[in-house]
Amino acid sequence: MNRNRIAVFVFLILYTMGSGLWAEPVRDQYVEAELISEYTSLQPGHVFTVALKLKHDEGWHTYWKNPGDAGLPTEINWELPDGFNAGAIQWPTPRQLPFQGGINYGYEGTVLLLVDIAAPENLIGDEVRIAARVNWLMCEEVCIPGEADLSLLVPVNRNSPEIDVREKENFTRTRQRLPRELSAWKVNAFLEEEQVSLSIAPEADVQANITAVYFYSEDAQIDANASQLLRQTDDGYRLTLTRASDAEETSLRLPGVLYSKDGWLADDDVTAMRIAPKLIPGAPPLSGVAVTSNISKSGISSFFAIIGLAFIGGLILNFMPCVFPILGLKVMGFVKQAGEDRRKVTLHGLIFTLGVLVSFWILTGILIALRAGGEELGWGFQLQSPDFVFALTVVLFIFALNLSGLFEVGGSAIGIGSKLAAISGPAGSFFSGILATVVATPCAAPFLAPALGAALTLSALESLIVFTSIALGLSLPYLLLSIFPEMVKLLPRPGAWMESFKQLLAFPLYATTGYLLWVLGGQIDEFHFLCAILGLVFIAMAAWVYGRWSTPARISAVRRWSRVGTIALFTLGLYIGYPLEKTSRIKWEPWSPEKVIALQVEGHPVFVDFTARWCATCQTNKATVFSSDAVVNRMREKDVVALKADWTLFDPLITNALASYGRSAVPFNIIYNPKQSEPIILPELLTPGIVLDALDKL
Repeated sequence: MNRNRIAVFVFLILYTMGSGLWAEPVRDQYVEAELISEYTSLQPGHVFTVALKLKHDEGWHTYWKNPGDAGLPTEINWELPDGFNAGAIQWPTPRQLPFQGGINYGYEGTVLLLVDIAAPENLIGDEVRIAARVNWLMCEEVCIPGEADLSLLVPVNRNSPEIDVREKENFTRTRQRLPRELSAWKVNAFLEEEQVSLSIAPEADVQANITAVYFYSEDAQIDANASQLLRQTDDGYRLTLTRASDAEETSLRLPGVLYSKDGWLADDDVTAMRIAPKLIPGAPPLSGVAVTSNISKSGISSFFAIIGLAFIGGLILNFMPCVFPILGLKVMGFVKQAGEDRRKVTLHGLIFTLGVLVSFWILTGILIALRAGGEELGWGFQLQSPDFVFALTVVLFIFALNLSGLFEVGGSAIGIGSKLAAISGPAGSFFSGILATVVATPCAAPFLAPALGAALTLSALESLIVFTSIALGLSLPYLLLSIFPEMVKLLPRPGAWMESFKQLLAFPLYATTGYLLWVLGGQIDEFHFLCAILGLVFIAMAAWVYGRWSTPARISAVRRWSRVGTIALFTLGLYIGYPLEKTSRIKWEPWSPEKVIALQVEGHPVFVDFTARWCATCQTNKATVFSSDAVVNRMREKDVVALKADWTLFDPLITNALASYGRSAVPFNIIYNPKQSEPIILPELLTPGIVLDALDKL
C-alpha cells in the first residue's frame, strides 16, 4: 500500500469518526430510522441539533404530534450523559393523508425530526454517546408499530464546530418546513358551540394573495375529518372550523399551524405559521363578515347597481329547479282563472306578490336581527336547520300527493291547513307566494350572489330595500299576468286536459321532495334519516285515508272517523319522522382491522358494530340501545371508541372478519378490551342491559 493510499485511508477514518458515522441506521420493516447530527462535533456549554431521520418505503407514512383521525405520534425517549438536556421535538409541517376513510396528519418519504440538545460547560472527554429509544406507527393499507434503539457518537470540539456537509441540505429543507411565528399577521379565535372561527388579518403593509389555508390543530381540538371553509373578509380572511366532539371544554387556547400554499409573506417563502390564539367565547365581530361582491356600498350609483342586480336575480329565480315546481301550481291557477273577471285575476296576482314581499321582509328581519346579535349567516340559512328541512319536505310532499289525485281539498274544507293547501282563492295565492319565497331563497341565481353579498354588509334599511327588489323580481311574471289579462287569455282554455296536466306537475314536486330528503340525509344520522322516510309513509297514508273516505259521497259517520284517522296517522308520521335528534349520540368511526389494533395499543376499549342499512335488526338495536342515555354515558366513562363496520355494500374485509368468528350475517357486536386476550361477543338482538353488563366487565 503506497503512501497516498495510506493517507486517504487515514483521512476517511478520521472523517468518519468526526462526522458521527458510528451511528448505524436501523430498519424495522418499512421504515429506516437513524440519529444524525447537524455538526461534525459539539462544543461544551453550547446547544447542538440532532435529528431523528426516518426514511419511509413508498406508500408508507408515520405521524405528526397530532395524528389526526387515527394513529400515534412518533416518540423519542432519550438516554443522555449527565448534564445533557434535550428539548422538545421540532415538528415539520405535516401533510394531510387520507387513510381508511379519515384524514390523518403525517409524513412520507424522508423526514427529519429536529431536537436541540444542550451540552454542559464542564464536559470531560473527547466524545459523547447520544442514545434514544424510538417508537413509531407505520401505516399503508395496514398499520404496524415500529421501534429502534439508536445511538450516535459525537466528538467534542472546544472550538466552533463545522456543519456536516452531507446532511446540510436535509437540515436546511427541514427548517424551511418548520412553522414560524409571524408578527405580520394577527389571528383571533372565536368559539361558538361546535364551531371555531379564525380571524386572520394582515398588517397594513403586508402584501399576500391567500387562496387556500389549512389549520393543523396541535392538541386535536379541531375535527380533522370536517371541512375547513376559507372566506375573504373586509379586513382579511376567516377560516371556519369544526370543534372535535371530545375537545377539552377547559381549553383556553387553540395551538396549531396555519398552512398557506401561497405563502404568508410576499418576499419570503414561509408557508407555515405557528399560532396559539386565546379562545374568545361568542361569534366573531361583524367587521369580519365575508364580502362576496366588489360593489362599493358608497355612492348612489353603486347602490342602484345593487338593486338592479337584485331585481334581475329575483327574476331569474323563477327558472331555478327549486322554484319551478311552485310556478307550475300558479300556472294552473291562472289557467283556471282565464275566463274569470279581470279584477279577480288582478287581485290574485297582487295577493301572490304580497305573499312574496311579506315573506322576504320577515326573513330579512330575522337575518338582520341574528346578524346584529353576532350570528354569521348567509341567505338561505333556514335550510341549515334539519327541523325546517323536514317541515318543508312534508309540505311539498302533501302538495305533490294532492296533484297526483290522492286527495282533493274542496271549498267546504275546514281548518287553516286545508285553506293553505287549496290552490285557488286569495288565501291560496298568498300562501303560494310564501312557499315560492321559502324554496327560492337557497337558490343562488346569476347576479343574485353579488347583490346578496353586498346587501348583507349594508345597513338594515338598505338591506331591506335590496331584498324587496329581489322579491319584486321573483313575483314579476305573475304580476304581469294579472295586470294584463290579454296575456292570460293566451293560455289554453280549461278542459279535460287539465287533470292530466295537474298530475304531471306533481313530478317536479316529488323531485324537489327527493332533493330536500338528500339535504336532510346530510344533516342527521342514518337511523333518524330512515325515521324521516318512514314518517313520510305515514303522512302519505293519512292523505290516502282522507281522500278515500272523506268525500261528500260518504256518510257523515264515515267522514268523521276518516278525519280522526287522518289526524292520527298524520300525527304519528310527524312523531316518527321529526328529527328530534340531529346526530347519533355515539360518535361512530369507520372500522378497519388496523384501527382496532391501533386503538388497543393506545389503551382504548373498542366497541365494533357490524351492521348494514338493509338489516332490520340492526336498526332496532340503534333505536333501543345506541340511543340509551345509560349506554352512551357508560361508553364515555369507560373511554370506549365505537367503530362501525358497514356491510351495506359487499366488503371482503368485513366478510372475512365475520367468518373469523364463525358468523355470516349481521348484526354482530363485539367489544375488545386491551387488558384481556379474548373479546366480548354480544348476542344479535341487544338491550341496554346486555350492553351495560358487557361494559361493566371492562
